Order: sequence, then C-alpha cells, then structure tokens
Amino acid sequence: MITTKKKDFKEIERYIENLESFFLIGCSECATLCGTGNEEAILNLKQWLESNNKKVTGWMIAKTGCQILGTKRQLSQYRKNIEEAQCIMVLSCGAGTQTITELFEEKPVIPVNDTLFIGNMRRFKEFEERCRACGECFLAITGICVVTLCPKSMLNGPCGGYKEGKCEVNPMRKCVWTVAYEILEKRGVVEKFYENILGPKDWSKANSPRQFKEK
Repeated sequence: MITTKKKDFKEIERYIENLESFFLIGCSECATLCGTGNEEAILNLKQWLESNNKKVTGWMIAKTGCQILGTKRQLSQYRKNIEEAQCIMVLSCGAGTQTITELFEEKPVIPVNDTLFIGNMRRFKEFEERCRACGECFLAITGICVVTLCPKSMLNGPCGGYKEGKCEVNPMRKCVWTVAYEILEKRGVVEKFYENILGPKDWSKANSPRQFKEK
C-alpha cells in the first residue's frame, strides 16, 4: 500500500491564504488505512477550515483515488459543489492528487498529505517500507527486497561491514542479507544464496516517469 502522512496545517495555510471555498476529496483505499483520507480526516480538515472562516462546499471519499475514470464518475454527482469551490483539497497520495488535477485543471488542487513509500502495515497505522517499485523483482531469489531493506541497496551481500549479523549502517537492525539467508535456509533452498549471484541491476526500468499497459 502507499503510505501517507498528514501535512501540518501551518504548511497548508501557505497554499490557501487567498482562497475562501473548498471541496474535499478523500480515498477509501490506502489513505483510509493510514488515517489520512477517511471520513474522520476529512471532518477534521473541514472543522479546521471553518474555524478559519473558510467555506467547505462539500466532500466525498473516492473509492480508489488514483483510478481516473472511476473517480470521474463518482465526482459527477458533486458537480455543483465543486463549481462553488475555488479550490479542491485532496486527502490521498500524490497519484490521487494528480488524478484530481487532471480532471480539474482550471482549479487549484492542494495535497493535504505527503506521500512516503510503498509499505506493509504491521499494526494499525504502523507501516514499514518493503518495496521501492524498482521494476525488476528478485524476491524469488532473496525472499525479501534487498534493494529496499539494505541501506546500500546491495544486490549481493552481506557487505564487509556487517558484524555479528547486524547492519553496518544501522547496528540496531539485522543485516537484511542475514535475514535473506535465514529465509532460504528455512525453505531448504539455501544453495540459492550461493548459486544466484546477481549481476548489475538494470536501473533503466526504474526511470521516471514510467508507464505500463497490459498487452
């Protein structure tokens, strides 16, 4: 999931100081799980805006904020509310915010959240980065993403700096290559650790902006 955190209201103030009316859009997917795009987050923002003598013309929660056509259909029933607003504020990830920008280029669109990383939710509102969306996945070989979890993004490890199974960069954490070895050992395929020496990574697959269309 895409992990987001709410911006400080002091930062948002800078973007809206000359605007008076707003339509608010959340997202029922990742941002809701992060607590940054659900109904509570929207109502808190609405309360803050109104306490600063701003007008909220309406709000809605998109089923999937980054899905352009689906969000466009959902928003059609709020056309009048959106027309009355000078600005649209989006409680989603950066992709969801840019969906709204594409649909309403004539209006200012303000992101309420900062987008952090693709992560796993260990506990409610507790997230860990696990994937860098690098375009070339080695999980079948390593079990965990060494590109993301190793601070040096080493494709073959451990490095010469690890000590007693701990990471050189962050000694509080286990070396990710130690963890990878243990996973393969539990699967009974630890020979893969030695057989699959990875060559230079093709970072061109991670060049931005990227596009993908299923054939």
